[in-house]
Amino acid sequence: MPTTQNLHLGHAGEPYPDAFYVRRGETEFLSTLHAQGAWQPGEQHLAAASGLVLAEAERRLPSDKLVSRVSFDVLGVIHSGPFTVDVRMARPGRSIELIEATMRHGDQVSIHARIWRLASTDTAQVQGSEWSPMPLPEEMPPLAFSSIWEGGFIASLEARRETGARPGRGRSWIRTPYPLVEGESDPPVAGFVKLVDTANGLAVRADPNAVFFANVDLSIHFTRQPEAGWVGFDTRVSFGPTGLGETFSVLSDVRGPVGTAAQSLTVRLRGR
Repeated sequence: MPTTQNLHLGHAGEPYPDAFYVRRGETEFLSTLHAQGAWQPGEQHLAAASGLVLAEAERRLPSDKLVSRVSFDVLGVIHSGPFTVDVRMARPGRSIELIEATMRHGDQVSIHARIWRLASTDTAQVQGSEWSPMPLPEEMPPLAFSSIWEGGFIASLEARRETGARPGRGRSWIRTPYPLVEGESDPPVAGFVKLVDTANGLAVRADPNAVFFANVDLSIHFTRQPEAGWVGFDTRVSFGPTGLGETFSVLSDVRGPVGTAAQSLTVRLRGR
């Protein structure tokens, strides 16, 4: 992974707010140390960055339609410091619409997002899924997440994990007290999404000091709109024999399962 300069607000000891980002204009932002990634100090964590991109899409293009799927492709290092979020309606419609959004550092795009929103209809009489409910957060012991991963984003989280978790498989809950943007309330779905990319670090299959397994994307599907707060993960991590991997999670809020998340992994042995 190319190294990048640490430009997070707060990295040099200066004060910074209890939020992941500071707004500097209609489309411009500055990352704080709370948004710092886990693989290197000068990057943003995709979890916080993806939440902000979705929040800006919802803020600039409000609708009564529901987020059905949101996917994020990582096109390069998500640099710390100042950046811009661009949003456009790619496919308008009365019942189905597609939004595209990007995070841009000057001329370099680091994240490309596509968001499907669908009209709400009453399907309560046929609702159902094959996903098992999660134990509630208070039924799991605390997890010292920062003992596994470094970075300001991980340090901002409260985590819990079931006792029977094993490498590559486990159930967990996480939450954070910090909003995406200083002085602003998170849109409900974005407030949930801002934690989802942590799945790849919750049920690690191998020691990250020995194996590099960063994800190059994140794709989330919802079967109902989630409630922000605790985010639950029923996670499975798989590595193949030729450098490919996947982290797959059933996602829950405290009311029950809400959808799934998948992350495509580039798996590399350290020192090779």
